[in-house]
Amino acid sequence: MSWFNYYGLAVMAIIMIPNIVYYIKHKNAAANTCNSKTLELTEQIGRYGCFVLMIFNIPHTYFNFWFEHALTVYLSTVGGLCLLYLVLWVALRNRNGKLRAIALSVIPSCIFLFCGIVLANIPLIAFSVLFTVSHITISYKSVNIADKGEEKQTK
Repeated sequence: MSWFNYYGLAVMAIIMIPNIVYYIKHKNAAANTCNSKTLELTEQIGRYGCFVLMIFNIPHTYFNFWFEHALTVYLSTVGGLCLLYLVLWVALRNRNGKLRAIALSVIPSCIFLFCGIVLANIPLIAFSVLFTVSHITISYKSVNIADKGEEKQTK
C-alpha cells in the first residue's frame, strides 16, 4: 500500500454516511450533552487523527501489513464491522439509550484500532486509543445525562 489508502477511504465513507444523514435530519438533537471540554477536545483530536490516518499513510510511521494474508484479514474484518455498524444504525435508528450509544461508539473504535494494528500504523493506533476512550466515555455519559433528564420530567 502506498501513501494513499483506498480501503481506508472506503471505510471512512461507509462510517460517515449514516452519521451525515443523521445530522442532517436531527440538527438540533445532535448536540453533545457531555460537559467536559477536555474530553470533547480529546475526542475530536482522536477522531480527526483517525480520519486522516485511515486515508493517508505517513512514511516511516506505518509498516504495512505485517503477516501473511493480512489484506484478507483486514478486508474481511473491517468489512464485517462496517456491515454490522450499518445494520445497527438501521435497527437502532429510532431508539435512544445505552445500547445504541455504546454499540455505535464501540464499532468505529474497533475499526480504527484494528486497522492501526494490522497496518502497524503507530500514529493510527495512538489516535485510535485516544478516540476510543473519549468517544465511548462521552457516549455513555450523554445517555446517562439524558436518562436523568427524562426521569426528572416524568416526576
